[in-house]
Amino acid sequence: MKYLIGIDEVGRGPLAGPVVVSAAAIPKNFKISQRILGKLKDSKQLSKKQREEWYRYFVAEKRISFSVARIYPLQIDRTNISKSANKAAFLAYHRLLERNKAFKNHQVLLDGGLYLKNKKESGEVYSAKTIIKGDEKHLPIMIASIVAKVIRDRYMVRLAKEYPQYGFENHKGYGTREHRKALEKIGPSDVHRLTFIRKYTTMSLK
Repeated sequence: MKYLIGIDEVGRGPLAGPVVVSAAAIPKNFKISQRILGKLKDSKQLSKKQREEWYRYFVAEKRISFSVARIYPLQIDRTNISKSANKAAFLAYHRLLERNKAFKNHQVLLDGGLYLKNKKESGEVYSAKTIIKGDEKHLPIMIASIVAKVIRDRYMVRLAKEYPQYGFENHKGYGTREHRKALEKIGPSDVHRLTFIRKYTTMSLK
């Protein structure tokens, strides 16, 4: 059986927290009926409740497999967000393959901006294609986008309990007015991306 593996990331732009990448595998002929939870869309077009419902469905559906990888702020600061996201994509992809040898015959579809290492460099044999707005066009990428979003949001809510002064439970680390005010008042924590927030700590909030 041939499989499609979709890869997508969440958290490229926030000022705090990790970038999270998910790789999701489905049989090539797999379809999801709209009668289950309505029409499946990429994570940005779904409400929090809808994403959580779809995530529970993905966990329960035996024909869907997924893995997740995170790259944290320290490493993002040491390299950059693009390299970090691509490294997470590579890790998530390999974790997925390690879990099920049946995925050996597969094609990889990545959302725009993500790339796997060159085949010759990595020693892997696979067909990989990066697709602009792939999370709006291809089922396995849609699944990966929702998984990554749910996992990252849950993680940021947990971080909010450790760092309550920043309001992570509300903005998930993105540069909202609330978040920028907290940064100007108390400065960054060890879960912030220092290369992202330097310009925000002195910016005008008017």
